[in-house]
Parts: sequence; structure tokens; C-alpha cells
Amino acid sequence: MDIKTASALHRLRLISVPEALSFPALLIFGSLLKRTTDIDYLMPPLGALHGFLFVIYVIFLLDVWHKAKWPLKKVALFFVLSLIPFGGLYGDKLLKRDEADSVLAARAREAAKA
Repeated sequence: MDIKTASALHRLRLISVPEALSFPALLIFGSLLKRTTDIDYLMPPLGALHGFLFVIYVIFLLDVWHKAKWPLKKVALFFVLSLIPFGGLYGDKLLKRDEADSVLAARAREAAKA
């Protein structure tokens, strides 16, 4: 794996956890506040923050798809995981395993050259 692919995977991992937590933490919390108190002004910025994180996640996912040459099935899995609350946490676990596997493969290639 080259450095561009590794950095794309790392960026996707970095955004997957905040995106996964933004739905339950921000939107559900904001909805509860809106319904139980008179605080209506929090929902638009919280929704915008969640939307921003989701868009960044999708952009990074497309970048990984292009650079890592993932099959469409795997990209679709990660997209669906981003739609499920806390699904990105499972996606992060899968990405961590992919990163570890790719590091092992790169080390094996280096050892074979030597």
C-alpha cells in the first residue's frame, strides 16, 4: 500500500467515530432538549454540524474507494454503516483491521525484496 492510500484510510478512520457519534449525541440530545425545554435554537447548528461530518465522511469514503480500489460492495457497506447510529464505530473497527492487514502485507513485501 502506498502512502496516499494509507493516509486516505487514516482520514476515513479519523472521521468515522465523530460522524458515528454525531447522530445520537447531537441530534437526539438536541431533539430531547427541544421537546422538553424552550431551547429551540440548538437544532439548526447541531443538524448542520452532523450534516457537515456526514458530507466529509462521504468525501473521504469516495477518496478511499478511488485510492484503495475497494469493490463497490465494501463501499456500500461503509456507506450504510454511516447511516446507522453508532454504525461508524463498527466501521472504524473494520478499518483498523484493514490497516493492520495492509501493514503486514507491506512488511511481507519488504522482507521478500531483501
